[in-house]
Amino acid sequence: MEKEVEMISRVKVVLVAVTLFLCGPLISVSHAQQPQTLTQAIHRIGLAGLKEDTKGSLTVVNGTLRFTHAKGNADVAAASIQDVVTGTDSQRVVGGTLGTLSLLAPYGAGRVLSLFRTKLDTLTIQYRDSDGSLHGVIFTMPPGKAEMIKKQLIAQGAQTSLPTQADSETTQSGPREDKP
Repeated sequence: MEKEVEMISRVKVVLVAVTLFLCGPLISVSHAQQPQTLTQAIHRIGLAGLKEDTKGSLTVVNGTLRFTHAKGNADVAAASIQDVVTGTDSQRVVGGTLGTLSLLAPYGAGRVLSLFRTKLDTLTIQYRDSDGSLHGVIFTMPPGKAEMIKKQLIAQGAQTSLPTQADSETTQSGPREDKP
């Protein structure tokens, strides 16, 4: 009788072990981080050791903005990013009274506005390296992609001086208090 009970408990242990062994890979895959989408981009200026107009792809992985190009990768930690601005952000700020007044800036400084194009989007980041030095990087990419990357960076610890477009719209369209 004891041998039967011992045999049954061994069979149960073996069955549980085999089940876990077979289902283990399925469980780990379902909880793994979803792969980030690669966004085709062009590094215009700013990353150390990288030539201007280098083509590659941008992705945000594990708290890092990664620019992958033919000769390797360039990484910037999201926590070190002090400002993220997209072309859409710039167009919102430049429009209206501020945009009109900036055209009057001395020495043609206001003419920078002509650089904004609607057929591509820009992502500009300002970050500090491990030595505390301030750097700026500019990427261009297809329209609508920069806002997605900005949201991912902010979710992983990057700072921004301008809220995302969706945050700005909810703030503007939210209920206003009438003061007596």
